[in-house]
Amino acid sequence: MTIRQKLFSLQDIEYKNFIRPIIPNISEENIIGIRVPVLRGVAKTLCKNEDEKNAFLKDLPHKYFEENMLHALLITLEKDFERALSLLDAFLPHADSWALTDQKSPAIFKKRKKELLPYIDKWISSKKTYSVRYAIHLLMQQFLDDDFNPSYLEKVAAVESDEYYVNMMRAWYFATALSKQYKATIAYLEERRLDEWTHNKTIQKAIESRRITNEQKIYLRTLKKTYKARQ
Repeated sequence: MTIRQKLFSLQDIEYKNFIRPIIPNISEENIIGIRVPVLRGVAKTLCKNEDEKNAFLKDLPHKYFEENMLHALLITLEKDFERALSLLDAFLPHADSWALTDQKSPAIFKKRKKELLPYIDKWISSKKTYSVRYAIHLLMQQFLDDDFNPSYLEKVAAVESDEYYVNMMRAWYFATALSKQYKATIAYLEERRLDEWTHNKTIQKAIESRRITNEQKIYLRTLKKTYKARQ
């Protein structure tokens, strides 16, 4: 049985109908309909067969959303740092959904953060929507706690895009940064350093967060208005 045949044997039509509106940019005929925990099980099983796994990872581009999702999940399980980066370099240009780039990053990245930064810089400068989104997601996952540097906020603020899925991630990043690095982050809203949409979406997401204090939420509401971003 091929991997594609295996995936179709796990098809859940009810789930397919559920996720179709969530990933609207993927056509219906390219969605099989498999729940993510089931796909994780397939990924773990596939890791036991290196030849089959490697053949699948080289077979880009994939046709079905679930094949791409399986590919993304296999990358998250990669234990070798250089191999994980190589796989991401090959895969990200073919990523076509937020669901593929919003997965947990490989665990090895936590141990090699400084070496990860040049790749983040490369991906965040890409013209590919989901390469940029993944780079920002990595900055949010890996660099908002002990490894935080205020310059990382500027990397995200400097991104210029008309893509909804890029700017939504930028807003998510700044809202999360407000909850973890409030003093450094609030200046970007006070000084109008973001485009209007991202500015207001950041405030909306922050106000919805349980990690933002009530006092902070009251203040954030005063910053939500139409304005001209600082040039």
